[in-house]
Amino acid sequence: MAERKYWLFKSEPGNYSFDDLWNEEDQVAEWDGVRNYQARNFMRDDMQVGDAVLFYHSNAKPTAVVGVAYICKEAYPDTTAWDPSAKYYDAKSNPDSPTWLMVDIKAGERLARPVTLQEIKQNPKLDGMLLVRRGMRLSVQPVAREDFDEIVRLGSDP
Repeated sequence: MAERKYWLFKSEPGNYSFDDLWNEEDQVAEWDGVRNYQARNFMRDDMQVGDAVLFYHSNAKPTAVVGVAYICKEAYPDTTAWDPSAKYYDAKSNPDSPTWLMVDIKAGERLARPVTLQEIKQNPKLDGMLLVRRGMRLSVQPVAREDFDEIVRLGSDP
């Protein structure tokens, strides 16, 4: 079995929050709407069932990691790309040769407290994270195991 990988998924809580995932039937949701080639390639080439995900609330006050989820279904075609009424419709994508993919995630643990972006930036142990790089806007990004563990540790301290 391949070694577990670690990820950070960004979501605006007004669009989809960790609470929304927590309240889904079976606490499982499709992670659709990713329209960046690099993020799509991470999902297609690198994500496997069992990989762990930091669930990050972006465009929030404060922006923060709020929970942990797990990949429970590997990449498959994102059907919202073909639906003209969908928010993430892409007229250039088609079912015969899908451009966009999605994975399914399952809610894991809610952190005891959010770990804010400011806190992450101020922690020297986390200065290598893509999240803190200037101009890094990827909504799906890899995370080193040490960084993942540090954020979970911080989030478990009341």
